[in-house]
Amino acid sequence: MNLITHLINVQMERGNAHLFLYTKCESAKFFHELGFREIVRIPDQIVFMENKRNGFEDYLTRLQHETAKSAVKNQGVFNEKRTAAIVMNANPFTLGHQYLVEKAASENEIVHLFILSEDCSLFPYSVRKKLIQAGITHLPNVILHDSGSYIISQATFPSYFQKTDDAVIKSNVEIDLQIFVRIVKALGIQCRYVGDEPFSHVTNLYNQTMKQKLPEYGVACVVVGRKETDEHVISASAVRQTIKDKNWLEVKKLVPQSTFDFLISDEAVPIVEKIQ
Repeated sequence: MNLITHLINVQMERGNAHLFLYTKCESAKFFHELGFREIVRIPDQIVFMENKRNGFEDYLTRLQHETAKSAVKNQGVFNEKRTAAIVMNANPFTLGHQYLVEKAASENEIVHLFILSEDCSLFPYSVRKKLIQAGITHLPNVILHDSGSYIISQATFPSYFQKTDDAVIKSNVEIDLQIFVRIVKALGIQCRYVGDEPFSHVTNLYNQTMKQKLPEYGVACVVVGRKETDEHVISASAVRQTIKDKNWLEVKKLVPQSTFDFLISDEAVPIVEKIQ
């Protein structure tokens, strides 16, 4: 008890007031007594907890308020009809990302687009959000949300209790889906769109698990083939590589004009230099 209290105090002194933890199911009661509240659990495996009494509930309420605000702004275009979700990092926002959002927007009345908001990428969150906003201005039925700490964040990787890489990935997906299902219920989401991933083992396993698990909760998982140009698959990693190679003609083929305009601006110089 004293050790755990000490560790909590250390984090508080470092300015980390919002704490998350994973623990075994049988240990959840102990941490509950220390002020942690359960968000989701994988039965007989792990429990995901936070130290805010209403942290996740407040996040869900904020999502609902953002949705209602968007409905008013767009004169009621958002109603209780076909509703989809997309989660993306967009490091940076490419024509592939734009294609995925456009497809979801054309097939649904509402699209909730969650942007990973942790600053763990070469392109800062503020920049990624700005580029996404600029790239979807023609899609009035898309609502932007910050992911916070509840969707594919550093807090949602329960590696401590796992033995192999694939076990880590599968547990990460399971926790993510448990959290996502609660978001689904709050926003009336019926399907989730994801981009196909032919190169990344992690993302491919993530997609395969979603295709299997989401229908169990009444949510369709739509896997969209990657957009291609000149027979090359468009991806954020490809854009970063072409920036590294200083191949700006190729970069322009891979991103919307709004993203390209940013990349050649003075504001982007520190990011470009870091990539190169």
